[in-house]
Amino acid sequence: MKNKNLPLGIQTFSDFKHFNLVYVDKTEQIHRLATTGFAYFLSRPRRFGKSLLCSTMKELFLGSKDLFEGLWIEDKWDWTQTNPVIHLSFTSIAYREMGLGKAISHELKRIASSYDIEYSSDNYSTQFKELIEQLYKKHGRVVLLIDEYDKPIIDFLEKEKIPQAEANRDILKTFYSVLKDASPYLRLLFITGVSKFSKVSIFSDLNHLEDLTLDENYATLTGYTQTELEFYFEDYIQSVMERHQLARPVLLEMMRENYNGFSWDATHTVYNPFGTLSFFKKRAFEGFWFASGTPTFLVNLMKKQVKFEYENTASTTALLDKYDLNNLDIVAILFQTGYLTIKERNFLTGDLLLDYPNKEIRAGMYEFMINAIIPSSEKDASSISVKNLSNAFQSNDLEQVKRIINTLFSDLPSNLYERDDNDKLREMQLSERFFHGTIHLIFKYLGLYIESEVWSSHGRADSVVKTTTHIYIFEFKYNRSGKAAMTQLEKNNYADKYRAEGKTIIGIGVNFSQKTRKVNGWLVKTL
Repeated sequence: MKNKNLPLGIQTFSDFKHFNLVYVDKTEQIHRLATTGFAYFLSRPRRFGKSLLCSTMKELFLGSKDLFEGLWIEDKWDWTQTNPVIHLSFTSIAYREMGLGKAISHELKRIASSYDIEYSSDNYSTQFKELIEQLYKKHGRVVLLIDEYDKPIIDFLEKEKIPQAEANRDILKTFYSVLKDASPYLRLLFITGVSKFSKVSIFSDLNHLEDLTLDENYATLTGYTQTELEFYFEDYIQSVMERHQLARPVLLEMMRENYNGFSWDATHTVYNPFGTLSFFKKRAFEGFWFASGTPTFLVNLMKKQVKFEYENTASTTALLDKYDLNNLDIVAILFQTGYLTIKERNFLTGDLLLDYPNKEIRAGMYEFMINAIIPSSEKDASSISVKNLSNAFQSNDLEQVKRIINTLFSDLPSNLYERDDNDKLREMQLSERFFHGTIHLIFKYLGLYIESEVWSSHGRADSVVKTTTHIYIFEFKYNRSGKAAMTQLEKNNYADKYRAEGKTIIGIGVNFSQKTRKVNGWLVKTL
């Protein structure tokens, strides 16, 4: 939109008009929500527009017509009908400083004061009930917007913080139980969050909630579609084109590859707003969304499970609904937090195929996992090492390839895992499974810079790297020999499928020693 500013970090709807910001109009879908249903839940990852959505709905029900001038809903809403609004956002209450119960009570008092309502109780649960009922008596049916309902839980998912997460879960269970009997007083109930926890009563008691998370009718309620991107941000697209001397189709494809791909129905895909706006502001391709949050506890779970490959992960809609603090499922968490998205979906069976949404997330996860698994002291960071690995292949410098692989693995500690308090047998040692998982992860990361295939099924080479002149076929062994690896390469004729490409084919048999934590077998042969 011409002469409009970027709304980076803006979550308050009224700011869009006051500060002349680009607003991607979602009011047609909001109108459908408000007129066809009553109680909703929407799960989306962080920085995906949930708070702005709640703020927009708040102003709609308060009758702030001037803020909706020029939007789809302007002439389709009855502005003479208004409702009192309770807008409770768990991103803005001080539960870390005050404790969750006191913070909720403090926020409810603030909202009550704005409506000249006084409480007869100091208990947050009773206060919530009184606020809803008194607002109904004074002003009619209440619109209740609860944003990031689960933040006091997901902020404490690290292993050592689970007791705090459980305590907050129990407080929220009591708090949300008030809603079970509140339906007669409510015009609309809309709740957002990142995850769904099985023991929070918002889902066990409120069985009338309509879950929009995987609903194809609301798959683009948050985020930007390709059409919206090109319509609302045309000026910024032109600016980036001029800055980098890129043709429009080239730039749009680069943006799509890096920032699009988030999907909740396997049909519609959207851009993350934070990453998109950050890109337009800096006019540079960086990992904006990934860098805005660190998935440390997720990587710790991956290390514990010795699993680092999540491309094309099979799942089900039922599995993605399961959240239990005492039995966290890594795939469900990766999906709900936005690191995995739906690529394929069978609406009849509920079967799903999950993958990383785009290049930004894929690269961020690879680098983060490698850095977490392979500590770097004074050596190059893993991202630099993998880029150097790409350069070494491009220049056909296999000694440099070997040196970089050794550099990446030489810092591996003999004890790679935290002790599981429930496992009294032993701390896990460096294992073949861990080695293969890590080396495959490195080659997957390499694939972002140079064509690199990684196989995990039997009957195929472990890794294949292609340059303009060469094809390198790797077979990795653990505590055996480079000769054993080369023998398997030749016996299984791994090179045959690549001969038609007309490039020099090089076989590399590699053995990794557990004792030295280095490559101690390295055979190279033209196949």
